[in-house]
Amino acid sequence: MLDYHFIVENLSAVKKNIANRFMKADADAVAALFGKRTELTTELQNLRQRRNANAASMKGGLDPDKRAALVEEGKRLKDAVAVVEAELGAVEKDLDAETRRIPNMAHPDAPIGKEDKDSLEVKRFGKPRRFDFPPKDHVQLGQELDIVDFDSATKVSGVKFYYLKNEGVFLELGLVRYALDILLKKGFTPFITPDVAKESVLEGIGFNPRGAESNVYTLEGEDTCLVGTAEITLGGYYSNVVLPKDKLPLKLAGLSHCFRREAGAAGQFSKGLYRVHQFTKLEMFVYCLPEESDKSHEELRAIEEEIFSGLEIPFRVVDTCTGDLGAPAYRKWDLEAWMPGRNGGAPVEDDSLQQVGSWGEVTSTSNCTDYQARRLNVRFKDDGKNRFVHMLNGTAIAVSRAIIALLENFQQADGSVILPKVLVPYCGFERIDRKRIRS
Repeated sequence: MLDYHFIVENLSAVKKNIANRFMKADADAVAALFGKRTELTTELQNLRQRRNANAASMKGGLDPDKRAALVEEGKRLKDAVAVVEAELGAVEKDLDAETRRIPNMAHPDAPIGKEDKDSLEVKRFGKPRRFDFPPKDHVQLGQELDIVDFDSATKVSGVKFYYLKNEGVFLELGLVRYALDILLKKGFTPFITPDVAKESVLEGIGFNPRGAESNVYTLEGEDTCLVGTAEITLGGYYSNVVLPKDKLPLKLAGLSHCFRREAGAAGQFSKGLYRVHQFTKLEMFVYCLPEESDKSHEELRAIEEEIFSGLEIPFRVVDTCTGDLGAPAYRKWDLEAWMPGRNGGAPVEDDSLQQVGSWGEVTSTSNCTDYQARRLNVRFKDDGKNRFVHMLNGTAIAVSRAIIALLENFQQADGSVILPKVLVPYCGFERIDRKRIRS
């Protein structure tokens, strides 16, 4: 959340930022509630001082009438203090609720817009492949290679679930270990995190655990949820902790399952593995000094680029527009891989070779500045004062989407899929043949 004083002192900028993000929040209400809180706090302090002075004046010998008057005044002041305390508590509750609706300020260079088309492409790696045969999408490839089973998962668990089998199992494990080895070389501490977190932690990170628009699975009868990303559990790891300044930055890598409701997610671009209710993800998380967060953000982006360039998958980097940042992010980079099966196999250009597909997000990295730290109370001591750290997150590998890009980009005319060289040592095979293993 933003600092109360910052909102009041920069009210016009905060309101403009809310509008640029196309979000609903009332900065004027925050300013009014903050003013009311200040007024009530001052009134409460004055009443307590008068109550204390009244109590002190009753010490020593007093005539009965004087003492009775002081006792009556003490009762009146006690009741007045209780009334103001209750009013102040209600105002502080409303102030906190309204402030939590206000998004983080956006980076001044973040493109202003609401849709994907408003984001700005800043970099490309590789070129989309042109095929001399009609390419298949990952759903058909996964079924013909016998490595992904959607039908059985729908029968057992429901739609948007899947089984990985045969070489698909080793493909997931290989992708995780490949990315993890890169992170270990970059100084990240590895974690396998819980798949459940308290609602208070989700709210601190900036996720909405309740409501029709929520993307979160809540556990009935518990104040807990299934996590949609290890960002939640890694971000909550140091909640209510004052970190040593000389230990920053802290770099964590969390492996978890991710659970998302994906309510309303339908259509060709969401089919197969692209939007599912459960998947495996390796997440990067950084706690750092405020003056180092821009640098840390570039480092996270560079790691994502290293991972996918090593996989030889064409991708582009996108500076995400304000309307797609999400409330906690100050700035967000998306890495979008070329997915040949993503537009239904329609040729992009009319020539002898077919370039088919479109870009699909595979990773993102966000600098959330002190927005999450303020909500989760994560600080560091600086010259005797406690200051809020900056917190950043980034996807190292979201396995299901990485598998899409691998299968579709490395498919061969005979229906097989060749693995990129960096994955062969992790998977133990160089290619997946069509119906190579039957079950």
